Amino acid sequence: MAVTPQERSELVNELLDRIAQTVGQKAQVSTIFGEPVEREGVTVVPVAKARFGFGGGGGAGTREVGQGSGRGGGGGVNVSPVGYIEVRDGDSEFKRISTPRDLLPLVAAACLALIALRRLFD
Repeated sequence: MAVTPQERSELVNELLDRIAQTVGQKAQVSTIFGEPVEREGVTVVPVAKARFGFGGGGGAGTREVGQGSGRGGGGGVNVSPVGYIEVRDGDSEFKRISTPRDLLPLVAAACLALIALRRLFD
């Protein structure tokens, strides 16, 4: 069964519509900012970062035994906490949550700088 360019275009559009609908349902403000929590005059709003990724494809071809075509797609989301907003006495402040992974780029840059300095003076 051969797929015409028109049918292929319709299939791609249908796939993209499905992916956009799914991502749109997940990409909400509540994904990034959690429910505020208030205790003793202090309000804390959790903050996260979200990464969305998706892809899709399709193809048609012929085989010795018959003809074939296929399509597929997928996606995913990664949400991780980055900090919180603290509201106290009318002032607000963002407080970042640090993890050991946050230090890796700094350590790598320091190592590269050290290597470069050693080569300069050797």
